[in-house]
Amino acid sequence: MTATADTTGARAHARAQAAAATGSVPDLPTDADPAAITFAQRVPAGGYTTVVLGRGTRVRLGDPGGTACAHLLLLRAESPWERLNVADTVKVPWQAYLTAGHPLLSDQGRVLATVIADSSAHHDALCGPSPAARQALRLAGAKHGLEPRDIGPTVSFFRGVRVEPDGGLVATGGAGAGAAVDLLVHLPVTLLVANAEHPLDPTPATDLDVVAWSAPDELTRVHNTDPEYRRAVENTEQAWNAARTLEVLA
Repeated sequence: MTATADTTGARAHARAQAAAATGSVPDLPTDADPAAITFAQRVPAGGYTTVVLGRGTRVRLGDPGGTACAHLLLLRAESPWERLNVADTVKVPWQAYLTAGHPLLSDQGRVLATVIADSSAHHDALCGPSPAARQALRLAGAKHGLEPRDIGPTVSFFRGVRVEPDGGLVATGGAGAGAAVDLLVHLPVTLLVANAEHPLDPTPATDLDVVAWSAPDELTRVHNTDPEYRRAVENTEQAWNAARTLEVLA
């Protein structure tokens, strides 16, 4: 007879699992109001997390152990057919290497999120997710009614890739323990993130921290002065204002 063959054993097992998970809560940012934090989770190697985030949310991805790899996909929450377009995220800003000021663009030319802080500078928008990451993202997506075909290319944080003069891609590893990346959400999004090895870097992943808090004032600040970014923000604000007008009329 297994330990969970009756309700008493099952309850004991469940409580033991809950106790083991207590240490998986990430350290909370010291620069965020604790009352404003809406989500906090430590994602183990091979794991994933997903959450719906409102406009004006600040998301911090943290690499406490030094070899996390966050494969990230964003979809517009109320219109999931609009989602992260990695090709445009590279093409429109004329920059393949993600860092502070870089927009994560949708396939409609709108800014789903902007990288507003980066102490890692080791990221990748060229290779897409590893097989393990793709499988984890499919599981995360299923929680929102998404099919495997909905899981497209991703950006990866904390594992760098550089393009050689001959066009070859070379992994550059990570920045070490303690690196972090902050994203500002411009439209309500469903965030899917998997923590798994990179396609060009088989180094096993370590824990990934994901913390989100309300920071609407960040939307009024200038995070990038490039004309392409400004135009994408204008597209985003038009879409947001139009959607709010429809809500009022309804």
